[in-house]
Amino acid sequence: MNRNEWITQAGRLQAADQPFALVTVLSAQAPTSCKAGDKAVVTPDGQIHGWIGGGCAQPAVIKTVRRALLDGQPRKIRIAPSDESAERDLGDVLEFGMACHSGGTLELFIDPVMPPAMLTVVGDSPVARALVGLAPRVGLRVAVVAQGAQAADFPDADTVLNSDEASEVSARLSSPFVVVATQGRRDLQGLKAALALQPQGLWFVASARKADVLFNTLVSSGEDPAAVARIVAPAGEFIGAQTPEEIALSVLTSVVAARRGREPVVPNAPAAQAALTPSMASSTVAASAAVSTSCCSTTSATEPKEAAKSKALAPVAASTCCGGSKQAADQAAATASDAGPSRTVEPALALAAVPASVKSSCCGG
Repeated sequence: MNRNEWITQAGRLQAADQPFALVTVLSAQAPTSCKAGDKAVVTPDGQIHGWIGGGCAQPAVIKTVRRALLDGQPRKIRIAPSDESAERDLGDVLEFGMACHSGGTLELFIDPVMPPAMLTVVGDSPVARALVGLAPRVGLRVAVVAQGAQAADFPDADTVLNSDEASEVSARLSSPFVVVATQGRRDLQGLKAALALQPQGLWFVASARKADVLFNTLVSSGEDPAAVARIVAPAGEFIGAQTPEEIALSVLTSVVAARRGREPVVPNAPAAQAALTPSMASSTVAASAAVSTSCCSTTSATEPKEAAKSKALAPVAASTCCGGSKQAADQAAATASDAGPSRTVEPALALAAVPASVKSSCCGG
């Protein structure tokens, strides 16, 4: 047997985007058939490529590999002689009893190797294009879904689907994370396509008011209310984003957090649930009071209190980033001056508080 077979197999599996675990023998107390430093690649179906000991140790290794591939977390295990085969969690190590007559004790480190996660970007807006360019730089593969999308326009994308029909998207793609950045162009179709993927996390680049209206339309058309209520809108972490690239960065921050185990947080979740009922008007007011958008990005409930107070000082100003009128922008600047040097006024306020005459389509509002 070639003890270095794991090197070839690891390369093959990685090239095919298949998950596996690299198992390394940390220590081996005789009598054992392996030694410290021996390695093997173990696949979810229990195939072992390399050498980590005989048949007595393999069941415990395969069982732990499958667990590690489910949550992506590494593990350290000890396999020791025992009359019982039960496992014990000792904190830093998981110990398995081994009833084999050969004896010996093994300690192994199990390191799951997962294929890059897929981020699907729905839309062909400036924010969508910025997301497609940024996502591969944090280790995400990217699929683009949009009517009229061409592969040549998205050189950083792995897949470009020239359609936003829900049935076609769900048949051709599988993606744990989806961002809808249609920004006024086929918003409803884009959201339906995103929901068809049943993703782990789904973000919509839009104002809270616009999201409420579209979410009610989705439910009225037959979409699952619970799935619609889990859509995060406005999308992104609060960083004061204004440009498409900054907005894309704020949204990508949320995607990375979800990829690393944080549950996507729906801003003002109770109001989002209420918005799917006939009392839409009151829920919209509640959502607007709790969440402010910064040109498509979001100011969450966790925003520093001083920044939140500053926003309250300028209830009708619109950001020039989102195409607000010069008069409204000047009013915001004047209010900032009145606030004094110790306070900072957000450059863009909640679109829900902006008069219709000064709203823009930056966020598709």
